[in-house]
This record gives sequence, structure tokens and C-alpha cells, in this order.
Amino acid sequence: MPSYVALLRAVNVGGTGKLAMSDLKAMCLEEGFTKITTYIASGNVVFCAEGSAAQVKAALERRLLDYAGKPVGVIVRTADEMAAVHRFNPFADQPPNRVVAIFLDEPPPADALDDVRGRGDEELRLGSCEIYVAYGTGMRDSKLKIPAAARGTARNINTIAKLSEMAASL
Repeated sequence: MPSYVALLRAVNVGGTGKLAMSDLKAMCLEEGFTKITTYIASGNVVFCAEGSAAQVKAALERRLLDYAGKPVGVIVRTADEMAAVHRFNPFADQPPNRVVAIFLDEPPPADALDDVRGRGDEELRLGSCEIYVAYGTGMRDSKLKIPAAARGTARNINTIAKLSEMAASL
């Protein structure tokens, strides 16, 4: 049975989208997923499930819509895909807490970085279905706007490494 990582968009961040991780785990159980583990209270869940990543995504999005009364975006990666995001980090020489991968449902267009606004000391690179950002002096004061990432969800490299490790161990 394949192992997956699901990343929920805008959950328990900045006072939006409150969701107890115990409720997320219960939704996964109700879908028949197994070996379910959540990681930090920001919408990260690792599990095994029958079916494709697209089927898993659709099932979770249905459950979350019923729960929240509004759409909650979910990005799903296999264990191998999550490991590849970590392995291909183009900013491996930067502090991992200052580098994020913004996960997207589809590959970013080749010109995705052309209309970035508010750029300071950040560096950006395209991945296969991600946009990597190294935040130089940090995220706190960043004014960076990436229109191509509007429907994505970001995780820092520390979180990606942990989720990759968790998914590989299932």
C-alpha cells in the first residue's frame, strides 16, 4: 500500500482555518487510510492508502469541505516525491528554516518567476511541482509575492525532511 504525505493549505496559520490534528486523523481513518501520523499542528499528515494521489486528494478535500463548510486545499505527494523535494533543494547551503518549498498541484510554468513582486534578498528556483524560496535574512519582514504560488502551500526544509523521513518509514 503506498504511503503519502498530505499538506493542507492555510490550516492553523495566522488564526485561519482551525483544525485539530485529531480531527484530521479521524477523517483519514474514516477514509480507510492506515498508519496515520500528523506532524505539527499546521496540516501535515502521513499515511498509507489504496488509490492514487489524485484519489487521496479528492477524498480528503471532500472530508475537509464537510468539516469546514468551505474548500480546504490539499497537496498530496508520495513518499518518493517528498524525498525528491528534499533531495533536490537548490538551496542546500542555506539554513533549512529559511528555505521553503511551495508545493503546487501542477508544474509551475517556465515563466512563473517573471511576475514576482516585493523581492528583497530572497532567491527563487523552480522545482518539478514546487517553487523553492531561500529567504536570506528571514521570512518575517519579507514582502515577496509570487502569483504562481497563490494556490500552493509552503513548508520549510526542516519540515520537508521530517515528513519525508516519516513517509519512508511506513
